[in-house]
Amino acid sequence: MSFKKLILPLKDTIINKGFEAPLAFQKEILPKIKGGASLFAIAPKGSGKTTSMVISVIQRLKSAFEDAPRALIFVKDKQAALALELEFNLFKRGTDLRVYCAYEEHNIELQREEIYVGTDIVIATPKRLNRIFLLNGINLNKLQMCIVEDAESLSRGSHFAEITRTPESIGKCQYLIFSTEFDKRFERWQESFMYTAQVIKAKK
Repeated sequence: MSFKKLILPLKDTIINKGFEAPLAFQKEILPKIKGGASLFAIAPKGSGKTTSMVISVIQRLKSAFEDAPRALIFVKDKQAALALELEFNLFKRGTDLRVYCAYEEHNIELQREEIYVGTDIVIATPKRLNRIFLLNGINLNKLQMCIVEDAESLSRGSHFAEITRTPESIGKCQYLIFSTEFDKRFERWQESFMYTAQVIKAKK
């Protein structure tokens, strides 16, 4: 997928940021994501994984719609959530898409209320997302995309278990795992919710 095939606001933003063409790894994964495939996208830092994810989510959702989120992105901590929110805010200019961050260092009741008002994209730490879900504070029935950013940082400890549980509450959905390496623990995800996923590794 070339940048020329993107929705107009997104294409204008990319042109203004000086991106002339997708990077090699982006050329490989962007069409697959657009086609709805679930992927393990494995590549080193600087390969364009995060930008690919942001572009793909915006391209898929296009505009605000109803109240329940349609994209959920897991990140490791507050800093990662806020950094990713900034990326989305830069790329979604010209659209009315709503992005919300949920992390531990914030009042959970307030987060429940703000998510309930309506959002399209939720960026969350696994622990906080699961707490909000258990409090009936988020509707996952409308999700179209469930994504794990920097999965190598979330493949150990309680994060891994919390991410593994989440798909049990989701219907049909596209799953995207972005990582610098294929951690052996990812095989457990392959056996559960990633059983149809392709593994795409950057060429060395």
